Amino acid sequence: MANKRNIFEEVGSDTKITSASAGAIARAGSGDRHWVRLWLWSLVGLIIVMITVGGLTRLTDSGLSITEWDPVMGAIPPLSAAAWQAAFAAYQTTAEFAVQNAAMSLAEFKVIFWWEWGHRQLGRFIGLTWALGFALLFFTGKLPKARRLSLFAIGPFIGLQGFIGWLMVHSGLDGVRLDVASYWLMAHLGAAFALLGYIYWSLQIFSRSEAELLQARRARERKLFGMSTGLMHFVALQVLLGALVAGIDAGRNYTDWPLMAGGFLPPDMFSLSPWWRNFFEDDGLVQFIHRMSAYLLFAFAIVVALRAKASAHKVTRAAFGTVGLVLTVQMILGIVTVMHSSPWNLAILHQFTAVLLWLAVLRGRFLAGYPIATSVRGTS
Repeated sequence: MANKRNIFEEVGSDTKITSASAGAIARAGSGDRHWVRLWLWSLVGLIIVMITVGGLTRLTDSGLSITEWDPVMGAIPPLSAAAWQAAFAAYQTTAEFAVQNAAMSLAEFKVIFWWEWGHRQLGRFIGLTWALGFALLFFTGKLPKARRLSLFAIGPFIGLQGFIGWLMVHSGLDGVRLDVASYWLMAHLGAAFALLGYIYWSLQIFSRSEAELLQARRARERKLFGMSTGLMHFVALQVLLGALVAGIDAGRNYTDWPLMAGGFLPPDMFSLSPWWRNFFEDDGLVQFIHRMSAYLLFAFAIVVALRAKASAHKVTRAAFGTVGLVLTVQMILGIVTVMHSSPWNLAILHQFTAVLLWLAVLRGRFLAGYPIATSVRGTS
């Protein structure tokens, strides 16, 4: 007599259906998130340092001190008196030296050389940290299979950022410009923030299991997530405008606030020809746009913060509270910086706070998209 069949067995099959084991989603291809997080945190820290050192390199006018781009042998600094003289002679061919630094000594040149050299070495170290970390995690099986491609993409992104940096430096070696082109500086800083944001977003993904992410996404606050996406793009735009201000030293002029040279509009805004050059090279117009964009950003951030206050998730509300606090500090710093004609210490603090704002907005956006559930008692 044939064995009795269970009513949940598939008709026409002698094979019993095996029930799914608990936690299968979380375990499938999960890798080792702890080590991946440590690796990503190291990259985040290094890129923040890189952005800060890059800002100091710009503020000390050191960016054109090395006139060649050699990704391999360029890691070796001058090791002899003759090598130092050759590097100095190369810098002496630039318009920056001829117009601004004609009286510079070799000792003074070494100061700006080390700033630029250190900036480039830090870039190489970041690339090496990515490559060694990825290879080690990959060959030890600690990289989640579903996330390998996204983590691999960090490497080419770092390489692209280095290439943009060279194009920026090269733009100042044409024998005409006194500094690098402001739009290349904008592209270089923008790419750095994009790279930082990409890695930080990946880091937040790896802070939760796949099962937790899947469950959290079902509770996504779509309205707040959309508004925070707009806020993210707005902050990115403000960073790019800030790079234009830095690229032409626009922050050193028009030191009155809230007016500019005694009026709402700066004088002679469209004095350059063709007209579109003024949006990149006229210090008054560039700073004016940066100011107006800051006011609009602050107003929009208030709207987002009010929407976030209605969130049912305590951690999400706290994250957007942090956004509002950092943005307020950033605006005050911007005003104080321009009113003091952008001294290097205030200018670099203003840039560093922009990094904190960028990370805070990304954190808020992530929590709006993947909220952490709040218990009935109101604790997360």
